[in-house]
Amino acid sequence: MKKKGLVLVLFIVLLGGLTWFALNLQDGQGASDARAFNFKIEDTTTVSKIVITDAFGQQFTLVKNKKSWTDLKGSCVSQTNVSLILEALNKIEFKGYLPQKSEKRFTELMSTSHIKVEIFQDGEWTKTWYLGPATPDHYGQIMLLETADGGKSASPVMMKLAGMNGLIDPRFFADPRQWACTEIMALQMEDILSVKTKFHGESYRNFELQNKGRRFSLTQNGKPLSSLDTTNVFRYLQGFQKIHFEQKNFTLSDKQVDSVKRSKAFCYLEVKTKHEKIALKMFRIKSKEEQRNEFGELVNMDMNSFWCQLPDGELVRCQYFVFNPLILGHVYFPAMEAKFPENLRSVNP
Repeated sequence: MKKKGLVLVLFIVLLGGLTWFALNLQDGQGASDARAFNFKIEDTTTVSKIVITDAFGQQFTLVKNKKSWTDLKGSCVSQTNVSLILEALNKIEFKGYLPQKSEKRFTELMSTSHIKVEIFQDGEWTKTWYLGPATPDHYGQIMLLETADGGKSASPVMMKLAGMNGLIDPRFFADPRQWACTEIMALQMEDILSVKTKFHGESYRNFELQNKGRRFSLTQNGKPLSSLDTTNVFRYLQGFQKIHFEQKNFTLSDKQVDSVKRSKAFCYLEVKTKHEKIALKMFRIKSKEEQRNEFGELVNMDMNSFWCQLPDGELVRCQYFVFNPLILGHVYFPAMEAKFPENLRSVNP
């Protein structure tokens, strides 16, 4: 009887020990798992620097400067793109584990090709994201995490953004051209002294608007136009408040850029303010297929965008949609149409 009691006690002790071991093992695995996908930054206001290194080794650094972000040299960067990154840092969440059979393959793949994102909070490095390929369903990203406390995870996991289906890596790029601020002009109406346009081959479109202390004058090819609606003048000048280019030059070589600059600009725009003179040269972009222009004519020309030479000489891509209201004066000053070719009158582009 005593033997049976002793065996029972030993069994209970052994069972308790095994249970304790299993629970501790589970807790340990849970902690490890948590470290493997704890990518999230709870308070993005603490993020002070982000270093992005792409799969080709190109690196770009974002630095928080008071309320805005700049590059490493303090130059302007797109705040919208920064916002998209901060959103990703905060909305990142665990999607799932990789199938065991593919885990090794993706681990090896990520060791050779990934986007590296180093995150600093309050001046100290805290986490690094390694972004690999898309998940099989393309609704997330295969990623690896490294932290100051836990080191680098042994295996990648699948992550996604809360409330979104799609890839994460398009938000993280290291090409400085994609980070460039796109603003050309942000002028207040009262600061503009004059606006002048000159068109190559279409001189009837040339005009100059002058502001002489709220008294405006308009000339077309140097000849004054008597009929001028002040309300339309105000509407026209307000269009200079927010003018941006579409994107930096990603397609033309230096030789091609020089060739464009040597060609005839279809339009020259000059804006004088109380503080500066802004001169822009605009060049058509040829299209492979014919497109219809604003008058319904078939032309070998891109009708959506053109090249623009900025005051510092840089060539950028711009949209007609943005600039037409600035350079086509007859939209606001219909008296100009009297000097247009007859077939172009009373037609608004």
